[in-house]
Amino acid sequence: MAIRCVIVDDSERFRASARRLLTTQGISVVADAADSGQALQAVEEQEPDVVLVDVGLGTESGFDLAARIESTAVIMISSLAPDDILELLGRSRAIGFLPKDQLSGRAITRMLTQPQEM
Repeated sequence: MAIRCVIVDDSERFRASARRLLTTQGISVVADAADSGQALQAVEEQEPDVVLVDVGLGTESGFDLAARIESTAVIMISSLAPDDILELLGRSRAIGFLPKDQLSGRAITRMLTQPQEM
C-alpha cells in the first residue's frame, strides 16, 4: 500500500513539482496546503501517513505547524542548510529533515521506517 502524504509549502510551484515527483515514485499525495489552516484541515480529512512541512510558510513557522500535528508523522523540508536550523529541528516533534533538493519517495520511506537522530 502506498504511503499517503500531505505536502505543506507556501510555494504553489514547489507543491506541484513535489507532487509530480513523489507520485511517480509511488507516494500517494492525498492533499497539499499553502498554510497552517489548510494543512490542519487536510490532515484531519485525509489522515495521511506523513506530512511534509516547509520550515518557512510565508509569515508562519513550519515548526509551529509541526507542533500542532499530533496524529501523523512530520518531516520538515527546506531549501535552507540543515546546520542553519539544527537547533529548531532538535526541539521539534518532526521525525526528520529533508533538504528540498533531496526529496524522494525513497527518502520519505526510509525516514518513516528509520527516524533520524536530530
